[in-house]
Amino acid sequence: MCAQNHNFSDISPYDDSVFHEKMSQLVKEPGFLHAVYYTMPKEDVPILIDELLKIDNKYDFQTKVMFPFLEMLAKTTTSGITLGGAKYYNPGLNYTFITNHRDIVLDASFMNLAFLRKGMPTSEVAIGNNLLIFDWITDLVRLNKSFIVRRDTGLREGLEAAKKLSAYIHYAVIEKQESVWIAQREGRAKDSSDHTQESLIKMLAYSGEGSFIDKLKEINLMPVSISYEYDPNDYLKAKEFLMRKRDPQFKKSQRDDLFSMETGLLQFKGKVHFQMTPRINAKLDQIGDFKDNNTAAKYVSCIIDQAIHRSYEIFPINYIAYDILHHTARFSRFYNEDQKKDFENYIDKQLSKTEVPDLRVEEMDYMREMMLVMYSNPLKNKLKTILGGIE
Repeated sequence: MCAQNHNFSDISPYDDSVFHEKMSQLVKEPGFLHAVYYTMPKEDVPILIDELLKIDNKYDFQTKVMFPFLEMLAKTTTSGITLGGAKYYNPGLNYTFITNHRDIVLDASFMNLAFLRKGMPTSEVAIGNNLLIFDWITDLVRLNKSFIVRRDTGLREGLEAAKKLSAYIHYAVIEKQESVWIAQREGRAKDSSDHTQESLIKMLAYSGEGSFIDKLKEINLMPVSISYEYDPNDYLKAKEFLMRKRDPQFKKSQRDDLFSMETGLLQFKGKVHFQMTPRINAKLDQIGDFKDNNTAAKYVSCIIDQAIHRSYEIFPINYIAYDILHHTARFSRFYNEDQKKDFENYIDKQLSKTEVPDLRVEEMDYMREMMLVMYSNPLKNKLKTILGGIE
């Protein structure tokens, strides 16, 4: 039904029928080989390539190659990955997992790792083509159950791309019986204040049967809240805030994006927690239908935001950042002076990595303030949700 007027071959994950062919091409790509040599011992690379060439389907690729790789990455760059709320997952259903966006590469990857640990099926993953800088990256992600979100389009082409993406998500959930993952907004919230884009909700309702709300219900939206203790890109985001303050027209380069991806992938993240929440179908029944789709999208976005904000894992550094930023000791019972001193040293160490020409003292203070904002916003949003708007 959803796929009748669409050919998804340019955006969908590769079918298993072409897996071996695509993998055989990938392992010869110089860019892919460079990335592999960068992340593992040289003597292990030929063994990996032999293993890859023996695989002929996405499931084996994820379980035999990606699973151990992600476990290694979790062991070396985190203090542990945890998953809560698995009781809300019904194995008889397929979901559209909608989450806040913390890391360019790892949000969905670590979530799927947490699923694999519990014997749950992995989801297909939405990835923007702005990140697919090289053809070999496109091939790699499509071999790894990713589908492409086209963002390099004009207004008219953009609408057609959004309709096609919506049709694919409905097709994947309903007909392929796959769960999918998509971030609640395009790009990360630089200040870690996560809010769902209403345009995303409208895109999801382009396809399906019945009313606006019915179309969303059939893909089983399940908010999942992602919490990283540390954000390796925090100082890069602080620098970006400063550069935009200096020049509102500032745009990051492709090299900046690559470095952000590499930093997020390889640097320390502390504890990482995924909190699943109930699918929102019951709440969608409660709000009913709207004549105006804009109003409907606003209400649905609010439901998702509340679920994500309420479910944040709050770490000591979030309390510390809030207290420092607001010159208070309101949450001092959640940390000690040593933890506070360690966090202040961490901020200084991160900011020392920023390379900004002609940096003034007040600009350094501004970047420090923005880092405190980033680490305090999850707590602020959780408080607003729990206390009904009172911080």
